[in-house]
Amino acid sequence: MTQHSTSSTGTTWTGMVPVDDTALAVTDTGGDGVPVVYLNGQFATQGYWRRTIAELGPRWRHITYDERARGRRSGCSADYSFEAAVRDVDAVLAARGVDRALVVGWSYGAVVAAHWAGRNPERALGAVLVDGAFPYDWLDEAMEERIRKLFRRMNWFLPLLRPTGLAPRMTAAQMADSNIELGRLSRESELGPVLADMTVPVRYVVASGTSLGSRSGEQERIRTSLEAVTTRNPLIRSVKVASNHGAILKKDFRAIAGSVREVAALRSEGH
Repeated sequence: MTQHSTSSTGTTWTGMVPVDDTALAVTDTGGDGVPVVYLNGQFATQGYWRRTIAELGPRWRHITYDERARGRRSGCSADYSFEAAVRDVDAVLAARGVDRALVVGWSYGAVVAAHWAGRNPERALGAVLVDGAFPYDWLDEAMEERIRKLFRRMNWFLPLLRPTGLAPRMTAAQMADSNIELGRLSRESELGPVLADMTVPVRYVVASGTSLGSRSGEQERIRTSLEAVTTRNPLIRSVKVASNHGAILKKDFRAIAGSVREVAALRSEGH
């Protein structure tokens, strides 16, 4: 574990947080600002959030971490399930002494953020969901086979990337299982009620177009499900940005930071 000063608002803490059979690499900027916890894409790392964090600045308390077997330091586990990912939000917040937080999630992390905020309305200051958590039935048998085939093809070069932290220390089969589980959880019958019942302010930041690995028009069709969500629940609104799914954290970080500010302001006003 290491700790070093960053500004007059607090100190940045970096270290390992034990959880279940493993430990997670966590960074907490400290201070007395509104705590924001960032939830990564399915196989991404906490470094992806650096532009959003810099845009928001030191008046906020930024908490980032790498999920199980992601990045260079988080440990491997026997459990890579979605429920483990939701539990890990609580474990990280508890370890850092934070009771209430605003959750920001991208892609897979957006679904984790939606579930955590929905289950913890008294602790969630709100949620910003970045191009994820769209209730849409995109998983069928053909898609499941396509996912498994894709990860089998990737298996030969994954070991080369793992030491760099660019690929998780999971097998191709485990990665495929995680992606398929996400598809099941994203079905309208599963995710729709979570969003309909949300009692905290939520802002979606929605990407445009198709990114690497998706077929023409596929992602835009999935995004159309958001209209029904915002119609059912007035606490949920969205903004569309120009960048695609893969580039949104790099190119539209200002829109993400703006949504964080908006959600925090609504919560402080009692909405």
